[in-house]
Amino acid sequence: MASTSEREIRQIEAANASGDTPVVFIHGLWLLPSSWANWADLFRQAGYAPLTPDWPDDPDTIEAARAEPEILAGKSLRQIADHTTEVIEALDRKPALIGHSTGGLLAQMLAGRGLSAATVAIDPGIFRGVLPLPAATLRSAGPFLIDPRTRGRALTLTFDQFRYSWANALDAEEARELYDRYHVAGSGLSLVQMGNANLNPRTEAKVDTKNPDRGPLLIIEGEKDHTVPWAIAHATYKRQRRNPAVTGIVRMPNRGHALTIDHGWREVARTALDFVERFAPSGRAPTTSVPRARDASADSGLPSGAPAAETGRTSGQ
Repeated sequence: MASTSEREIRQIEAANASGDTPVVFIHGLWLLPSSWANWADLFRQAGYAPLTPDWPDDPDTIEAARAEPEILAGKSLRQIADHTTEVIEALDRKPALIGHSTGGLLAQMLAGRGLSAATVAIDPGIFRGVLPLPAATLRSAGPFLIDPRTRGRALTLTFDQFRYSWANALDAEEARELYDRYHVAGSGLSLVQMGNANLNPRTEAKVDTKNPDRGPLLIIEGEKDHTVPWAIAHATYKRQRRNPAVTGIVRMPNRGHALTIDHGWREVARTALDFVERFAPSGRAPTTSVPRARDASADSGLPSGAPAAETGRTSGQ
């Protein structure tokens, strides 16, 4: 585990010692592993062993990341996926994977390698074969993608950019609070790899959607997301549903790209936990009662608690 940090090693050792099913949380651009703190606590209460791996060279704190943003530049999708694979392969049990945004793409890449017991991809980034590029996405990422200097830079969003692309479903006060609490620079290289996924046949933004060892997959999408609108999430679902394993998609009403860190994070986390519990049980009873989510499928026409769409079959059904 040459590239694994001391913090990650402690989490791996704790997960292996617990005997509980591990859950690996993968952050995306413009966040750090600490953005998963509330989720990790919730899953721990439900009997799981949470891990929040870094992207290579992630600073330990928000303050350190803002002091030296250039550290976050130049991280490629393959580099991050390989690092996370190193963490996963050090675990005694196959984990569930949960990723948000670019982390949602990475979770699918790792599931395509057969490394996941169950996967939840939240507002997932684009991979090759996912064709829609809605106007909202172009407004969010377009200014970066047309700048040839982006590949080598660490990119910081202005508050106005963050408000449009992440916090458009929130009031100004909460948007400012989230920006001040969580936002850090992100790797321009990773952004370009996703943005050019369908133009570059050698792109690292590729997912093996046909691997029968992919395992069950749920896509969670925020209805008002400007960074990864419904057209992208649904196109991702349509490619993934060809897999023989269960593939589902849920649309969270009135939620934007900040849905994992805003005031409604618990509803999204509970939706993810319900799915993980179906296919990768914790192995023990939760230590405290974890409240169930409000129905997230209100616009799907399905019974309460059902994904907006689900296909495939697994031995878990």
